[in-house]
Amino acid sequence: MSVASQPPGRRERNKQQKLERITAAASELFAEHGVEDVTTQQIADKADIGTGTLFLYAKTKGELLLLVQNAHYAEALERGRADAETQTDALDAALAIVRPIVECNRVQIGNGRIYLREMVFGDPTEPHHGQALSIVAETEEAIAAVLGRHHVVSDGDAAKMARIVSAIMFLSMAASVNAGLSVEEIVQDIRGQLSLLISR
Repeated sequence: MSVASQPPGRRERNKQQKLERITAAASELFAEHGVEDVTTQQIADKADIGTGTLFLYAKTKGELLLLVQNAHYAEALERGRADAETQTDALDAALAIVRPIVECNRVQIGNGRIYLREMVFGDPTEPHHGQALSIVAETEEAIAAVLGRHHVVSDGDAAKMARIVSAIMFLSMAASVNAGLSVEEIVQDIRGQLSLLISR
């Protein structure tokens, strides 16, 4: 049996189980109370670990939020990619990618806005932050593919325009003036802006 095919040892299994407990505890507490009203001690208690152990997996509440939300955002992106494949119009296809991400962000608006702040201003050397930025890059790649497939711009400009689309989406979700808007209102705000860039 090769080393690569051996099942993980007890130590690795224990680490994975702790990570799963931390993720589940943080996810439940953040969803119920919001990030700002939850302490790391509460998360550690719910995950049945010490706070010292918790900090081995995430050093701050912001990093814990990234840990929790990254999986949700990655799933939203996959739904968006699949939905975009069914669209025949470039603007509708781009919005098909955007909509599930907006929905994910608005499940708990306070958490969603803090997640975006952590993504932009968090520690870039922290692995959960790196994963969040990777999801942003994947989102931009998906949008660029849509723009290229629909011949909106040249392949060379598709990535640049996708970055603009991504910026519009994130600013619309993060803007304080939009904090009270529904998913549909945010999507329509984004549609209005994108319609100036993407000709129909």
